[in-house]
Amino acid sequence: MKYQICVSGAASGVTVQASHQLAYDLGKAIAMSGKTLTTGATVGLPWFAAQGAFSVKDRLGVSVGFSPASSFREHVTVYKLPTVEFDYINFTGKSYVGRDVYLVRSSDAVITVGGRMGSLHEFTTALLSRKVIGVLLGSGGLADYIPTLVQSVECDGIDIRDIIYDTNPERLVKKVIKALDTIYSDFKHDGTDGNINHHDQNWG
Repeated sequence: MKYQICVSGAASGVTVQASHQLAYDLGKAIAMSGKTLTTGATVGLPWFAAQGAFSVKDRLGVSVGFSPASSFREHVTVYKLPTVEFDYINFTGKSYVGRDVYLVRSSDAVITVGGRMGSLHEFTTALLSRKVIGVLLGSGGLADYIPTLVQSVECDGIDIRDIIYDTNPERLVKKVIKALDTIYSDFKHDGTDGNINHHDQNWG
């Protein structure tokens, strides 16, 4: 299964300086596992994750960015965001807040590294969307506050014991993939065996 795993983290601030290597290692581990890395196509920790994914030679995994901009021109000239480390950029046209929701909802899992308020928005969206959630402890910022946050703020219907914690990027990615494998254990058809129905063949 080519899961889409989002790396969420701060675009700037102290955790970028402190944890950029951890973010890089997360992206690299996702790509080496043959999975798709999704990020907000932005600077800071998500950008380091994209660089990590892009660094893997002969990688099976790809790097996909979800931009707040509506076009390549706006992405570069207005938002001043990077482009090189992405195999594909989805220009959402939803600004930052809308982009965050679209990014998380399009991902199978979300991993938080470092993080500020924007990352909190992505984390709560992932939580309420019942996504597999990983948290890289020791990366500072939001990531290190999450255990206290989920213990202190009620969230009906959410089992906080399902949140996956680790201090090692590679180990955390493996745990997240294992959780996704469990969720998809009953999934047999991936659409690549040519067994499409008549309606699909004639659609459009």
